[in-house]
Amino acid sequence: MRATLNIPDDLLSEVQKISGEKSKTKAITTAMKEYVHQKRIKELLALRGKIQIEDVTDELEKLELEEMEENDKRWRNR
Repeated sequence: MRATLNIPDDLLSEVQKISGEKSKTKAITTAMKEYVHQKRIKELLALRGKIQIEDVTDELEKLELEEMEENDKRWRNR
C-alpha cells in the first residue's frame, strides 16, 4: 500500500540506524512489526494470573503414543 507520510528526518534516520535497514520502507516496516509484536506481548502479559491453563501435555503424549501403537498394529496385520 502506498502512503504519503510526514516523518521527521531525524526519527527516520534513527529507525534506519537501529533496524539496520538501508531502505526507508524496510526500516519503517521493521519498526511497525516490532511495535505490533511488543504490544501483543504486553497484552499477553496483562493476562497473567487472569487465565487458568491446565497442562495436559502428559495426557496428550500418552494418547499420541497409543494412537501410534494402534496404527502400527494395523499396518503389521495387513
